Amino acid sequence: MWVASDNGILISGIIFDAGPENSPVLLQVGNQRGHDDHGHHGGSDPSGIYDVFFRIGGAEAGSATISLVVNGDNAILDDIWAWRADHGAGVGWTDNTADTGLIVNGDNVTAYGLFIEHYQKYEVIWSGNGGTDIFLQNEMPYDPPSQAAWTEPGGIDGWAAFKAASNVTSFSGYGMGSYSFFDQGVNIYAANAFEVPTNLPTASMNDLLTIFLSTSGFGGILNVIDNTGGSSTIANPDTPVTVVSYP
Repeated sequence: MWVASDNGILISGIIFDAGPENSPVLLQVGNQRGHDDHGHHGGSDPSGIYDVFFRIGGAEAGSATISLVVNGDNAILDDIWAWRADHGAGVGWTDNTADTGLIVNGDNVTAYGLFIEHYQKYEVIWSGNGGTDIFLQNEMPYDPPSQAAWTEPGGIDGWAAFKAASNVTSFSGYGMGSYSFFDQGVNIYAANAFEVPTNLPTASMNDLLTIFLSTSGFGGILNVIDNTGGSSTIANPDTPVTVVSYP
């Protein structure tokens, strides 16, 4: 589904199931690369995406490169669950392929309650300025078959759950968590759960955590954010590793 992001557009109460033919995007709000929300209104009648869910596999075989792209400014997201299935029908590293759950390109976008799980690259990419996210729940993919299969460009172990792009100069995040349970019997590591530009204003990111979910898992997350915060591995299972404020 593609919709224009004119003021007051409301999308609510929909579940998108990816189909067997790969979809580039399941839901795109706003035209490509556009800040086309009639910004002279100052966001007084923003678009809303409420209670919208995405499934990649699980119910049936399916693939989708990106689940949700938000291009318009001032949009409000409330209760977004984007799930690359870890169980059910059509599940496997090369079966229910999905790169990213959410990409935000618009400015001044606010999200309340993001649940983004098991995607195979950056799970959330936030490229707009002035954004806010209040609560993120993430599980990294359970099923990378090897470290080589799950490595960021430049050879960085794993993929961060949340990536604020290098052009972002302002973002506020509150209560954001990422958990690992790598279950293929080999050690898989993510260098960081969160990656943001180091020139963000002080205390842009608040109350971040990682958790090593199960003692039957392998590997883990080596730092909470930008090589800061320490690791969650078999050495400290089921224990939150926290960064209260960053940078």
